[in-house]
Amino acid sequence: MNSAIVRALLVRGMLAGLGAGIPALLFAYLVGEGPVDAAIAFESAHSAHSGGHAEEELVSRTVQSTAGLATGVLVFGVAVGGIAALAFCFALGRIGRFSARATAVLTALAAFLLAYLVPMLKYPASPPAVGNPDTIGKRTALFFLMIVLTVLLGVAAILLGRRLAPQLGNWNASVTAGLAFVAAVTVAMVFLPSGDNIPHGFPATDLWEFRLAALGVQAVLWTGFGLLFGHLAERVLEPQTAERRESVPVA
Repeated sequence: MNSAIVRALLVRGMLAGLGAGIPALLFAYLVGEGPVDAAIAFESAHSAHSGGHAEEELVSRTVQSTAGLATGVLVFGVAVGGIAALAFCFALGRIGRFSARATAVLTALAAFLLAYLVPMLKYPASPPAVGNPDTIGKRTALFFLMIVLTVLLGVAAILLGRRLAPQLGNWNASVTAGLAFVAAVTVAMVFLPSGDNIPHGFPATDLWEFRLAALGVQAVLWTGFGLLFGHLAERVLEPQTAERRESVPVA
């Protein structure tokens, strides 16, 4: 794949990430802001009860929940869209004889699983303004360490499956590689330190709703990216297939 095509796919990946960020933003605002407000209210009540004073906000809550949220989600979408597009370029033709559209969907699925869902099982999302702020750096570092380990183990599992395929067949090789990945991730989770920092008394319902909302935002983002980037990548790499799809009359 020459550099011009890689550059074209990179730009389209960033555009797809931006496009996917819009429904993710709407989901985050409509579903996620309620649990965040509940967490902030709990922390404020806890500080008042303990005799502490709430820190003065540099940015108002209104700005945080609108412009701040939009900036964070959309910039994140553009960034991960570009990274996923590069991963797509590497994966195309190396994970099987899949079309550009199918490879884009598989890349998005792998990104969601390896970069979020599996690490979240060890270090689930915590609401802002809750917990000891002195441990934020440590918890962030542990979460990113878990992401790096999961991605590396996922790549190793794919390579293992490809190596075993000639001897075991595609199905048995995939199952073996998948089991090896699960075993390795389990070992990593056991030996990495805990990052739980939820204070005693925090409502379990609010915590559960926040974590579901965080999971939903990622699911919406990566689903949208896979569909949008698959369409854009197909137009670059398989223009004839894309033209045939577009020429099919709608019933």
